[in-house]
Amino acid sequence: MPDKDIRRISSGGEYEQVAGYCRAVVAGGFVHVAGTVGPGETTLDQCKNALQIIETALKKAGSGFDKVVRVTYYLVDKAEFETCLPTLRDIFGQNPPAATMIECRLIDDVHRIEIEVTALA
Repeated sequence: MPDKDIRRISSGGEYEQVAGYCRAVVAGGFVHVAGTVGPGETTLDQCKNALQIIETALKKAGSGFDKVVRVTYYLVDKAEFETCLPTLRDIFGQNPPAATMIECRLIDDVHRIEIEVTALA
């Protein structure tokens, strides 16, 4: 029986059904947005597109980038993070969250960056 205090938000992404997860979960006053990748040729394009997907999930949860308290960036190559910094500064600059950047492999070699956030609901 689902918990009435937990709300799940699906984006219909290809991995959601395969892996059994949803884009975001609203619980305990927070919105937990799953690690999100976006399409694109470059790391910057993928970053911008992932942020658009995240923004949609946050809006569906009644939140926004101004309420993000934690962000984790996963990159295949940490040297590529620098190209994303101006975009991230534009999004989070006035309301900077706690942040972590991790260099690692991602679910598919086509992806260069994955972004995960936690926000106030």
